[in-house]
Amino acid sequence: MKYYSIGEFAELIGVTQQTLRNWDKTGKLKPSHTGKSGYRYYSQQQLQNYLGFKGGNITKRKVVGYCRVSSNKQKDDLERQIENIKSYMIAKGYSFEVITDIGSGINYNKKGLNQLIDMIVASEVEKIVVLYKDRLLRFGYELIENLCSKYGTTIEIIDNTEKTEEQELVEDLVRIVTVFSCKLQGRRANKAKKMIKELLEDDNSPESQA
Repeated sequence: MKYYSIGEFAELIGVTQQTLRNWDKTGKLKPSHTGKSGYRYYSQQQLQNYLGFKGGNITKRKVVGYCRVSSNKQKDDLERQIENIKSYMIAKGYSFEVITDIGSGINYNKKGLNQLIDMIVASEVEKIVVLYKDRLLRFGYELIENLCSKYGTTIEIIDNTEKTEEQELVEDLVRIVTVFSCKLQGRRANKAKKMIKELLEDDNSPESQA
């Protein structure tokens, strides 16, 4: 059976050597054996188990570009995202595919996002590339980040600058207030509805369109 050094194994599953040391200490993933010199070694079987492969052939995991906009009105922006993501990954020399979504950043049940999560859990994704952090999720980014860390997937953000269209942010805020207002009664529900109305009026005002 083939064995890998800690450095080789870390590279194959997409984590750092320190992560493997931490997993050894916590019992999450123990090396197959440790040599007399103290070096950790991992087996081919461990590699197959970790990556979820049952056969002997191990295929290279994918780099996935993920692009999202909130509505069909932003299709031009989606095309720009796709072109920027592709240009970046080609320049990096990545072999990749692109997944797209049209849906709110607070919607956790989008088709593309679910496809991406399924691929992560199946250990098919080496790296996710996004243009901006909020393209994955408006809130709850840390959940995806934590999930990725468990399956050896890294997230590469091209631009860490906060970049959100004002209209898109308003739409997400309206959705949040709407959800909570549906759970309220009486005066509190009326207050929430008033907030929604004011948000929509401010967004449609001449000043906001300028």
